[in-house]
Amino acid sequence: MNFIKKSWIVIIIVFALSIFIEPALCMLILGSLAFYIGIETVLFLRKIQKKGIECTGKIIEYQPDDEGYKTPVVEFSPLSGGHIKEKPSFYASSDLSKIRSYKNMIDQTVSVLYDPDDPKKFILTAEKEFNYFSLVLLFIVSSVFIIVSISSLLGYIKLS
Repeated sequence: MNFIKKSWIVIIIVFALSIFIEPALCMLILGSLAFYIGIETVLFLRKIQKKGIECTGKIIEYQPDDEGYKTPVVEFSPLSGGHIKEKPSFYASSDLSKIRSYKNMIDQTVSVLYDPDDPKKFILTAEKEFNYFSLVLLFIVSSVFIIVSISSLLGYIKLS
């Protein structure tokens, strides 16, 4: 993720130029970025599954993003001390979360698995299966983007 944060301007410039030069490159860039993010997330989830520390937290609120998907804000105290009040590092929302009310979930206790090196990086233990399902879906979609774009660049299919 740090690679993307450091070079996002270059990625956007190359993406914008490729729209006019070769649109299949746009699909390749999007597919590659999604695949990279998926790999980074899988590595994070594996690390937190092996070395993570489990504790109990409490859902304080659900914050909607600009598209309406709601993500819980969880409050917990790590063993190292202090107090964390953050959104999970990885949380997959569905379209149902746009319309669903989570008022009955506020003040509920949840199991949290956090990174001992950085307690602000955590996941909700109960969401583990849905997290992996969403990552599999991400890998499928990004692979389709990559395969279609490479097929177009090699001349096997025409995108326009």
